[in-house]
Amino acid sequence: MNSMAFSLPKISPFSPIFRLKTLIIVSIISCALVFVSGTDRGSVGNGGDELYREILRDETVERIKELGKISDADGFLERTFLSPASIRAIELIQSWMMDAGLKTWVDQMGNVHGRFEAANSTAETLLIGSHLDTVIDAGMYDGSMGVVCAISALKVFKLNGMLGELQRPVEVIAFSDEEGVRFQTTFLGSAAVAGILSGSALQISDKSGFKMQEVLRENSLDATEESLLQVKYEPKSVWGYVEVHIEQGPVLESIGCPLGIVQGIAGQTRLKVTVKGSQGHAGTVPMFMRQDPMVASAELIVLLESLCKHPESFLAYDDQCGGFTRESLAGLVCTVGEISCWPSASNVNFTVDIRAMDDTVREAIIFEFSKRLDKICDNRMVNCSTENKHTAKAANCDSELSLQLKHAAHSALKKMMVDLQGDVPLLMSGAGHDAIAMSHLTKVGMIFVRCRGGVSHSPEEYVLDDDIWATGLALLQFLETST
Repeated sequence: MNSMAFSLPKISPFSPIFRLKTLIIVSIISCALVFVSGTDRGSVGNGGDELYREILRDETVERIKELGKISDADGFLERTFLSPASIRAIELIQSWMMDAGLKTWVDQMGNVHGRFEAANSTAETLLIGSHLDTVIDAGMYDGSMGVVCAISALKVFKLNGMLGELQRPVEVIAFSDEEGVRFQTTFLGSAAVAGILSGSALQISDKSGFKMQEVLRENSLDATEESLLQVKYEPKSVWGYVEVHIEQGPVLESIGCPLGIVQGIAGQTRLKVTVKGSQGHAGTVPMFMRQDPMVASAELIVLLESLCKHPESFLAYDDQCGGFTRESLAGLVCTVGEISCWPSASNVNFTVDIRAMDDTVREAIIFEFSKRLDKICDNRMVNCSTENKHTAKAANCDSELSLQLKHAAHSALKKMMVDLQGDVPLLMSGAGHDAIAMSHLTKVGMIFVRCRGGVSHSPEEYVLDDDIWATGLALLQFLETST
């Protein structure tokens, strides 16, 4: 087959010229592969194409676009926990699951399940999932792509009469909330499945004052601590969890590889900081008497940036004597995501997001920020407080499961004749994923998919159609060899 290999041009895979040339190349190769193989496998529903392009690429892309049109807002994509748009998305996803031959239901936390029971129904279940909710003004691939690709892979199994060959149950889950936009608490759906969601979460209120319990009941869900226990899976019943997600970073694009395998996911803490000062006339209160919460907040935000840009200036840093090492500080990021003056100019609220691969580094930054916050607020004669809205420890992906996913991704890319420069890369994730919550239940593995410019949480988010195709093939290969 080496004589059929093509060397792709060294230009951006997102450029129009590259896409045109690649389309021509892949089409030629696909036809050649079908001719050479002489097999009729894959002939059901896709014209004899053993790479299942009609389902794993064309139909999957169209379904992602269809989900991307389901929004609570006009002019941009917004779909939050159990909103009207989420309910419509749930119904659509259920119809696709049934189309793939899966038994489907919605649990007491609004998660959508699609399950195939293998002949050996007592075997541990493979879970594949991602989330159906979005941020505000979102892109269409984050979360949705992972759900749709998984359904498409199982549809191929159904059309080829291969579902019955699966040696263990396989279940796709579209989690109701990962982003945490509505209640400022992430992983609601997956945390419930993993059994780590506290019953007290039912009393959290959104910005409109509605409690989570009320929102659940409005959607005919029980919303009790007992009902949350019904959502929880028993660890002994689960074999593992796999998630497909866009990379949300530029590494895969920079090295020219459509897929990567995740080694670990950064830990995360979200804080709400409240600064209370005193209103005063703009022209009559002397500068030395002002209790301005906005200026104090600005100083705190700059402090946070300095802490994470130059942690070695604030933390004990010594590779030789037991302080934080250069490696442990790598991947530390901090940001302020939202700031508001409410209910008056004397009150400022802002959110803080701190992430690190090393949990001790993240905790040290939080401690240092809190300590210096008190000093700054005292100097500026304002009252400050912090509230921990969310904490998730860093999660390591299972090495054996990751190796299986790596082999599956390599096989898929080889079938598509992608010009790999080396092996399928291993990456760390600075973004949080449902896999963090699911790691409390079972072993986890993740496939990252290249996205243009590393852009996510934006309408500019974009994934090549052929990269989605490669993702579906990788999942298909994984299911064939691991179940």
